[in-house]
Parts: sequence; C-alpha cells; structure tokens
Amino acid sequence: MNRWLGSLALVCLLPTPGGAQDTTSARRADTSTVTVPAPAVTLSLQEALQQARANSPAYRQILNDAAPARWGVRNAYANFLPSVNVAGDLGYIGAGQANLGGGFISPTSAFLTSGYSLGLSWQLDGRVISGPGQQKALRKATEEDISGAGINLRADITTQYLNVLQASAQVGVARQQVVRNVDFLNLAQARYQVGQATLLDVRQAEVIKGQSDVALLRATQLENEAKLELLRRMGVEPPVAIHQIGLSDSFPVTAPDFQLTDLQSMADEQNPLLRSLRARQDASTWNARAARSEFLPTLSLQAGWSGFTQEYTDEGLLLNSTLSGAQSNAARCRYDDQVRTALGLGGQVGDCFGAFGLNGSGTALDDQVARQIRESNNAFPFDYTGQPFQANLRISLPIFTGFSRSLRVSQARAQEQDADEDVRARRLQVRSDVHARFLAMQTSYQAIAVQEANRASARDQLRLAQDRYRLGAGTSLEVSDAQNAVQQAEGDYVNAVYDYHKAVAALEAAVGRPLR
Repeated sequence: MNRWLGSLALVCLLPTPGGAQDTTSARRADTSTVTVPAPAVTLSLQEALQQARANSPAYRQILNDAAPARWGVRNAYANFLPSVNVAGDLGYIGAGQANLGGGFISPTSAFLTSGYSLGLSWQLDGRVISGPGQQKALRKATEEDISGAGINLRADITTQYLNVLQASAQVGVARQQVVRNVDFLNLAQARYQVGQATLLDVRQAEVIKGQSDVALLRATQLENEAKLELLRRMGVEPPVAIHQIGLSDSFPVTAPDFQLTDLQSMADEQNPLLRSLRARQDASTWNARAARSEFLPTLSLQAGWSGFTQEYTDEGLLLNSTLSGAQSNAARCRYDDQVRTALGLGGQVGDCFGAFGLNGSGTALDDQVARQIRESNNAFPFDYTGQPFQANLRISLPIFTGFSRSLRVSQARAQEQDADEDVRARRLQVRSDVHARFLAMQTSYQAIAVQEANRASARDQLRLAQDRYRLGAGTSLEVSDAQNAVQQAEGDYVNAVYDYHKAVAALEAAVGRPLR
C-alpha cells in the first residue's frame, strides 16, 4: 500500500495514457466518437496481486499460521533433549508457641526462609520419537494451505479485476448508446423542422435519450462499485477519487487449447487443497504410530540440585533457646561427673561449661559461641545450605490400563482412515470441478461467437432502420427498437467475453496453477 501511494504523486505529475482499452474489441467497438477522461492512476493486474498479497487481511491471516508450524517441528526435535527447570522461593513464618506435650509450651521465633532448585527431566517414548514426522507433515499441510490461499487470492483478485473491466466495457456500451440517441434526437428534430416528422417523434427521441443518460449513470455507478470492491479485496483504500482509477491490463480472447486429461493430471499433483489433505493424511499416519507405541516402555530421567536458608528474626529467643539447651547439657555433664566420683570410677576431666559453649559461671553463652550463632543465623536470602545431588532413572511399562491404550489406537486408526477418505473425496471433487469448469470455459468461448454474430445482426438492423427513417419509410419506433437491440447485443457480447475470461480464472483455481 505504501509503495502504491508513494508512486501516486509521481504518476499524477506524469502524462497519463488514454482510458484502459480491452483488446477483445468489446470495449472499443463504436466508441471512437466518445471522449473518455484519462485516469489519474492506472492499476495492472500484477500490481493488484502484489498489493493483495501484502495487504489482504484474509490472506495475511493464513500466512500467520506458518510460524507456529515451524515452531512445532522445532519443538518435536527439542523433546529429545532434557527439560531444565530453575525455581526459587522466599517465605515467612510468624512467631508463635510450640506445644511440647505434658503441658510444656515453648515460644517460637518468626523466621525467614528461601530456597532454590535446579532440575533436569527427560523422557523418551513413542510419541517423542514419532513427533518430528508428525509435525513435519503438519508443517507441509500448513504450507499447502498458504499456497492454496495464494491460488484463491489470485483467482479472487483476477475475477474482480475482470468484473471491473466488464463494468467499464458496459459503461462504454451505455456511452455509445447515448451517442446514438443524441444522433437520433438530432435527426428527429431535423425532420420535424422540414415537416417530415411530428413533434411526437421529437418527444419520443428526447425520452429515449434521457433513459440512455440514466443508464449511463447507473453503469458508471456499477463500475465505481466494482473498483471499490477490488480495492477492498486487495486490502487497500482508494488513493484518489475512485473515478480517477483505471485498469491498464487487457485480456485478448484466444481459442482454448487445453486438454481435459492434462488439466486433471495437473490438478491431481498441484491442487493445494488436495496436497494439504495428503500432508494431513501423513500426519494422521504418524499419529497412529504414536498411539501404537504406547505399548512400548517409557524411559524417564530426573535429576536436580537444591538448597535452602532459614533465619530467625528474634535472635534473643534463638540465643536463649541455645543457652537453655547448653545449660541442660552442662548440668547433665556435672551430674555424671559427680556420680562417677561417688562410685569411685574417677571424675570426668574437663570443663562442662566450656564444652557446651557456656562461660565460666555457666550463666551465659560464651561470647565467641554467641557470635557464631548470630553469624550462622544471618543466612537469608542467599546463603544457601546445599542439599545432596539427586538422580533417578526409570523404565515403566504399564501392563493393564483399562483398554485406554487400545482405545487411543482405535481412535487414531479411525482418524487415519478418515484422512484417507478425505483425500479420495477431495480428489474426486477436484477432478469433477476441473471437468465442470473446463466445460464452462468451452461453452463461454462458443457463446462469444454467437453473441458476436448477434451484435453484427443488431447493427445491420439499426442501420436499416435508420436508413428507412431518413427516407421516411420507417418510424421512430423502429429506430428505437433497433437501438435497444444493439445495446442489448453489445452488452451481451461484453458479458460473453468476460464470462469466458472468468471461466478460465475459475479453471486455474481448480487446477491450482496459472494456465496463461
């Protein structure tokens, strides 16, 4: 869109060619006397297709599926590698009381906690092994979907481009009819002035001329609407007034030289929707293999490292608890020493207070011990205490799972068979579509010759009616009827020409590739 708008300024400054001409001669027939304003911007079919590929919302939505499909393949291969998980946590436990039983209750300090863990996990089973094949098939199906969307986009834009050309050609037919009716009105007025016609003839010619003016306005409106629809399908907005946009391509009528068998063979190989279904058929085959692999063993590995911290917020309570425990141990030490002395076994040599971190009097913790307790308590949040490395290798083989594995195998097999039938049904549909559109193309081409003969006959009829009217042997009604017949014949000829071109575009969409 930006490139098209960027070139608009340059195009507007340069001399522009005349109105877009159709080499079918349907549009330029009998229009040499009509002045058609030159378009400010011209648009070729190739430019329209490029803009549509870059801006069409529907097409871009299909393109968005490509990235997930590629990541699906990468994920399937990555499943052969171990998964790595890192976790960390922070915690807080408030102060309270601990019931020690027997009516003894001890106050507890609030404390902070933190921890970490680093773990590896790995598993190998049938689904992991079949994963890459299945994801590659799905990626292939997505690529074919994108290709099919491109074919459909080309057919859609080409058909609408032809609709615009067809509407423009109908404008030319309507404009030529205005010219004929102006000539007829001038002739009626001239005959009236010399007394060879009545005022009724003049009024009738004026009415006919006014009707052709209205028909021209409506034909122009239809042309503008067709242009707007083309731009909408391209995904862009009009860069200038819609009547200033003209189409530059033409489509000559050439005899079709396609062979039905060749077209059907090409469709079997190149139709994107059929190719997409075949890729999904491969994916369903891999899925069935994965389901059957559930009867095989599963190998898994778990390994990890972890650590934790715990810090009391009330150091006084921690020191008092440590002091109480040390004093109890020291008292037990002194009691044992006294018993051994009383029994003549010899007293214990050593300092019971110092052995348990008490000062000389046993009433408080030694300063160095208290300092070590405070330092060891200052662990939150990153002074972790590491835990031993853990690893576990496991092989599992479920013996009986309530026929769940058999159910999944049966479902996967049914999906595989459904995919086979989808491919077969689509192939039949594609061949039928190609055949039908091939016949429609032939019929449209034959209709051109018939409509061309009708147009020539209608022109002869008009010439004869005009000659008779000039000589006074005919009536104005004969001329009016002949002019209407010419307009109808020329319009039918235009429709036949563009019906043929659209039939070729539909055939290209069915085959899955351009044919011209």
